[in-house]
Parts: sequence; structure tokens; C-alpha cells
Amino acid sequence: MKTMYSNKLLFFWLFVLTLSVAGVQDINAQRKKKKDSKEIVTPNPTPPAKKDKTVADLTKSSKKIEGLFTIFQDTVTGGVKLLVKKDQLNKDFIYFAQIADGVTEAGHFRGSYQGSSVFHIKQYFDRIDFVAPNTAFYFDKNNAISKSAEANISDAVIATGKVLVADEKKGEYLIEADGLFLSETFTTIKRPRFPGASPFAFTLGNFDKSRSKIEAIKNYPENTNIKTEYVYYNPSVMNGGSEAVTDGRSVAIKVFHTFMNMPADDYEPRMDDPRVGYFLTQTNDMTTTETINYRDMIHRWKLVKKDPNAAISEPVTPITWWIENTTPVEWRETIKEGVLAWNEAFEKAGFKNAMVVKVQPDDADWDAGDVRYNVLRWTSSPNPPFGGYGPSFVNPRTGEILGADIMLEFVHFTNRVFQDKLFNNASANMKLETPQELEFKKFLAKENLLMCSAGHIMHENLQLGTTVLQATGASDLDMEAIKKEGMKSLIMHEVGHTLGLSHNMKASQLFTPEQLADKEFIKGKALTGSVMDYAGINITNDRSKQGQYYDMNVGPYDIWAIQFGYTPFKNDAEKEALLNKSTQPELIFGNDADDMRSPGKAIDPRVMIGDLSSDAITYSINRIELVNDMMKKIKTQFTKKGQTFEELRRAYYTLHSQSSIAGGVISRYIGGVYVDRATFGQEGATQPYTPVSLKDQKRAMNALNKYIFAPNAFDTPNDVYNYIARQRRGYNFSGGTEDPKIHDQVLGYQTSVLAHIMHPNTLQRISDSELYGNQYKLSTFMSDLNNMMFKPDVSGSINSFRQNLQAVYVKRLIAMITGNTSSRFSVASQSMAIHNLNNIKTWVSNGTGDLATIAHKNHLKTLITNALKEIK
Repeated sequence: MKTMYSNKLLFFWLFVLTLSVAGVQDINAQRKKKKDSKEIVTPNPTPPAKKDKTVADLTKSSKKIEGLFTIFQDTVTGGVKLLVKKDQLNKDFIYFAQIADGVTEAGHFRGSYQGSSVFHIKQYFDRIDFVAPNTAFYFDKNNAISKSAEANISDAVIATGKVLVADEKKGEYLIEADGLFLSETFTTIKRPRFPGASPFAFTLGNFDKSRSKIEAIKNYPENTNIKTEYVYYNPSVMNGGSEAVTDGRSVAIKVFHTFMNMPADDYEPRMDDPRVGYFLTQTNDMTTTETINYRDMIHRWKLVKKDPNAAISEPVTPITWWIENTTPVEWRETIKEGVLAWNEAFEKAGFKNAMVVKVQPDDADWDAGDVRYNVLRWTSSPNPPFGGYGPSFVNPRTGEILGADIMLEFVHFTNRVFQDKLFNNASANMKLETPQELEFKKFLAKENLLMCSAGHIMHENLQLGTTVLQATGASDLDMEAIKKEGMKSLIMHEVGHTLGLSHNMKASQLFTPEQLADKEFIKGKALTGSVMDYAGINITNDRSKQGQYYDMNVGPYDIWAIQFGYTPFKNDAEKEALLNKSTQPELIFGNDADDMRSPGKAIDPRVMIGDLSSDAITYSINRIELVNDMMKKIKTQFTKKGQTFEELRRAYYTLHSQSSIAGGVISRYIGGVYVDRATFGQEGATQPYTPVSLKDQKRAMNALNKYIFAPNAFDTPNDVYNYIARQRRGYNFSGGTEDPKIHDQVLGYQTSVLAHIMHPNTLQRISDSELYGNQYKLSTFMSDLNNMMFKPDVSGSINSFRQNLQAVYVKRLIAMITGNTSSRFSVASQSMAIHNLNNIKTWVSNGTGDLATIAHKNHLKTLITNALKEIK
């Protein structure tokens, strides 16, 4: 066996050796062959000359789209390249972005504007930079200091692209452009997270370039339009959004990008005046020695008379509006009337037919998002962000309006009510805004992200109007009439924004309650000084006296404001003579910066939403009494055989929310201060600050006592509660119990009033204004408030609504002296808080009432005792 094994092993190694020798010979033969072949080639060959690539070489597979900026789009990959011409370098252009489609959860929805900015293009060696200059400052070129205009002011290099080809003969530079458009280079879509926001809040994922794309490119000589789809991806989300979001992991936002030539330099900016309200482009004059260096330009369209010598002339280019073909046909005439109503104001400014309305054909080849068209657009969104929204975009250098749209939501016509918008819960009204929340609001304002809420307010007004009409057996004709009035009023409001006008929340003071109840007197008129207000709906308690419900024409302030913005004044004296009319009662003005809708904000109670008439306290009392009367009728009027109880539920919440709004209006007169913006020495001017009279502050307190805080406030027939049931849909009750949270609802209304009258700003103002005329002293006010919270039922049993109210009130007093926000309260208000707590402790120690009342009083006594111990 061993010999046989050895022979086999020997044979194996001989076979391996043979293969190795053959392999070496084969390798040597191949090397010789290569060597021989090399010897045939000419030694030291000269390489061919390298040919420079051209624009044509790099765009062979691309479609050329010529316009302001020529764009090449690859027909295979969709990638884009941008051609920049030499004469476009160091020249101003305007960039503007608009959302083509999005989701409300992300704060981006169809038609929302992202703002406009100036940019210019610079070459730096082999790259092209897109630079946004700082336009916030003005330097007079005739002043030597203007030579240092760039000192300590930062411009922004917003994008840069490497030059792929430079054709010096043609003066052209080709750059890669995917990075410009498939990124957030020009506009921010994913906003920074609000400090302190819940980690469970909906948020966009990270920008995903691989899933994003350019959807369309439209190029014109004066502007280049690009539509992109931005995709944000997060593989793991905690909040997937509403039903409007198909999959929270991947959310698409579509954006229109517009690049425009800077308009011709023949527009004269008009400077702002604080007595009238326009949107502004704010700049600071850095070469003036005046105390105020504001050089703020109002936003307005460029209107030029065809006949400069005529008192009234048609404009060379009118402001043309297109009604989108999505608009319900039956509403188009009403919408047209709302737009054309502004022609009355323009005629006073010297222009005939300044506003023109057309209807977009069904076969139109242009998109409503095209900036060349001003369009009244419609959507029916799952979560409507507004009822109406009228943005415009301007030249940041001058304030000239270059384009505008009006977005309208179909929800305006419906009976759909979003319950969370009708009342606030108690916990939300318990807290003061944190510094982070205040900063976030400032951020929204700075970024122009605060939206017009007129549509929401008018929808709530319409809900109230139709509820009252239905409860009183009105006809279908009456129901249609109120809808058309509301739509015309809404259109006039939003068109006003697109003309440059800001809100005028002070304008609702025009007529007395008696005049508003005179149907012949108000017929065809504006019920307010301006359609730019958020006024309440005009509903009379005596239904036989009902006239129109809304403004049916632009108001006197609107006409005056358009005169200021658009009249071609011959000189400054002519303009000043017009502005000096601001002291006329019908021309009073106060915008969002002055309005008091948020607790503790602003000071003039006339600058408020949801009010109407020159006596807003009486108007609000009338509204509450109307609601209380309607509550007795809704069970019979809103229940129909074979139907669920959604209509009754809608009527219930709609009515009660109006009582809450009325309570908020009344509360603003406590500690209020009337403001006059007139200049010194102006005819009809009063002092800038005049505290509300003692009589009216007392009247407001009495109204709150009776209608908001009293034991029988928000009184509703008990059997109504049995019927305010939601309609079941699948598992819509799985998130919580379906029973109505009546106590939370009422407490929410009450604490929304407490949130203002016990706000540190309000209490501080009551004290401060004692120095310049306020006769309702802080000590008297806080004693009155304490008494109305406890005196009516301190000796007997206390119902459950009052127990909730008293507990919240006591906790607010305690928070004034020991809470996280106690440092925001003045010493005087803290002293009165301690005084009131001691009085309450005495009152709740009497041991009277039923078992629930005694338990409640002991609860309050314990809270107060522990709090007072803490401060000793």
C-alpha cells in the first residue's frame, strides 16, 4: 500500500511540474509577442489636442427653454443647467416663491406666499454666486457717509454654482442648476421647530433630493417660472398628520419659483403715514439726523393716468382680476361685485375703471399660480387654514405691488364647524405666554407668516346668522341672501389687502346700535368705517327690524385710504390736507399691532374683533341676550325626524361661542386706554392717551358679572344637554369619551375673560393710567372682581360651574405671588392678590352649604393657607 501511495504522489508532482514549465513558457511567449507588437508602434507618439467643451456639448441631450434665464433640461434624467449671460451679472433681479400645493400641518398650502427678495449674480473666478443684498437701509448718495453704506451690514450669498462652460465670445456661463432648485436655497420650507414645542407635533422630515423633482419650467422674456416638488422623508414618525397626509414618512410640498427682471425705474415710492394703514416695506434712513429715521414705503400698484390732465382718467394698465374656473358658477357675479366695489374708492383718487374682472376660460393654457395673472382662486381643503386670504408680493426696493392672488375656501358656504375653533379649553387660558411663545409670534410676524383670519371670523358670523334665521323659521331665500352678503363682504376685505391695505380693527365704531337696527338707514352702506375690520355680524334682537347683515360697500375709511395711496398728488401740501382728515370719526384707524384680541395685548378697546357699533358694550350685551333667547328654541328647530343631532350640536356651540366673543369684547374696556394717532396741533385731535371713563369701566364690570361670571351665566335648558350628541363614524370616539364636556366648555369661556382682566399687562396699565386720568383704581377693580367671584353665593350652596370658576380664580391669585410668572406682576397687584386671598379664606371658612360646597370651600382654604405660608 505504501509503495502504491508513493508512486501516485510522485506522478502528481511530475504533473504539476510539467504545468508550471508550460505556464512559464506561455507567459514568456506572451511577453515577447507584446514586445514585438510595441516595436511596431511609432515611438514617442504626440497625443491628440484636447478640445474644449462647449455649451452645445454639455446640453446635447437637453431641451432648451429660452426666456429671462435660459434653462436646459436633460430629456433623460430631468436635470437642469442654467445659462447666465454676461449682461445679467451685477444686476438686480427679484425672486418670489409661492406654494403650489402642500398640507396645512406643515404651514404650507396652495396659494400661500413665501415673500419676495432682491438678488443679483456675481462671477467669482470659476463660479457664479447668487447674492441677496440687504435692502433694509437707505443712504442718500449725496451724503459722504453713503461711501460706508456696506459697513457692518451683511449681504447673503444664497447660492453658488461652478461654471461648467465659459464662452467669453458670446458672454455666456453655463452652470449646474439642480442644486439651486432642488434644495431650500432660495426659500425655506421646513421651518425651525418652535422652542418648547411637543416632540409629538407634526413636522416635516429631512429634505430628500433623490425623491424631489422639477415638475415644470415656463420661461418668458421678463420672468422665469419653475415648479418643483420638494419631498421630505422621515422613516420613523410619531405624528403622521391628518387624513390629508397620505403617509407621514413622505410629505410633498410643491413650490413655484419665479425669477423676474427688476421693473423699470419709473415708479415713485410713497412713504407711510401712521394715521393710515398700509402694508410696508420698512427701511431706515442712515443719513438723516432726525429723531425718527423711518423711511417706510407703502405697498401699492403702479397706476398711471392715460390722461394726466384729467381729474378722472382710466389707468394705462388697470388692476386686472381673473375669477378662477374652479369658482362655483352661481357665485361668480357676487364675487365680481365685491371686486368692482373698490372702483368707487379709486374714482375719488382720480382713476376710472381701475379694477377689471375677467373669468378664466375652462380651456385656459395658463395656471392660476402664474405670477402674470392676479387670480381669485378656490380650494376645498380637508383642514382649511383660512376662509379667505389675499396676499401680494412687491418689489423690495420700492414697495410696488407686482402681483397678487386671493385664496378662498369652499368651507365658507358650508355648515361645517370646527369645534376647537369655537371655544378654548380652561387649561389653555390658565397660562401666560412663555418668553419662547412670544418670540415665536415675533418670528411669524417677521416672516410674514401671520395669516388673515377674516374668512374664519366671517364663517363664524355666517354660522350665527344662519342659526338665528333657522331658529326663527326664515325662508330659503333669506338663507341665500345672507350667504351672498357675507361673500361680497369677504371679497371686498381680501381685495383690500391686495391693494396694500392692512386691517383696520377700529372701524366698527361707525354707527350707533339704533342706527344699525334701522334697515332703511343702513341699506346698501358699509356698516363699518372699513371693510378691513373683523366686525361682528349685524343681527337685531327684534327680528322685525333686521336690515342687512354685512358691509355692502367699501367704507369711508377705505375711500380715504385709497386716496392717500393712489392719488397723483401735485404737492406735499395736497397730501397733508388729506391726511389731516384722520380725526374725523369715520376715519379712525388701528391695525393688528394695536388690536386687543389676545389677552393683555394692546390698550385701545375699540381696536377689537367681533364688535360692532359705537357702543360695543351694549352691542355685546344684546348679542348675549340674543344667544340666551335662541337657546330656548334650538331643540325644537334643529331636530328632524330620521336625522342625527349634528345640526343641534352645531347650533349649540355656535351660539355659546358668540357669548364668549361678546364677553371678550366687554372685558377690554376694563383698564382700557383710547389712542389718538393724530399729529400735534392737528384740527380735531385729542391727547394721544385717554383712559376709558369710570362709567364705562363700571358698566363693563357689571356686564361681566351678570353674563359671564354669575351663577346662572351661560344658562341653557338642561334638556338640551341630552341631545348635543356627535354622529358616530367608525371609531371616532376611540380617542376619548363622546359625552359633552359642558363644564370645561363654560369654564373655557370664563377663563378667557379672566386671562385678560388678570393679565399682568392689564393690571399694570390700570395702575399706570391712574397717573393720567384713570379713575377706576386697581384696588377698587380687584376688590370688585373678588366680590363678584364669591359674594353672590358665599352663604349658600355653590353650583358646579361656580366651583370651577372660583377654583381657577384662586389659583390665578396664588400664581400672581408664587408662580413661575409671578415676577411679571407689579407690587401693587401682588399686594391686592394677598389681600383678596385673605378675604376669600375668611369667606370660605363659614361652613355653610351642601356637602359638595363644604368640600369645595375646604379645598380653597387649603390652597390659600399653603400659598400664604410659602410667602412668609
